[in-house]
Amino acid sequence: MDRTVARLNVEHYRKLLAHETDESKRQTLLRLLQEEEAKLTAPDKPGQERRRRG
Repeated sequence: MDRTVARLNVEHYRKLLAHETDESKRQTLLRLLQEEEAKLTAPDKPGQERRRRG
């Protein structure tokens, strides 16, 4: 679920960046985007099992 939230956040921040012109806000969005992208590329923690619905 954490990766799903991170993926949704990445999409959201990219959309916001596409329209934001204020440089200070853009820098904040870029930082947040990088943090979420890092979550997607980080390996799973040992012992953490992925649960599937179904």
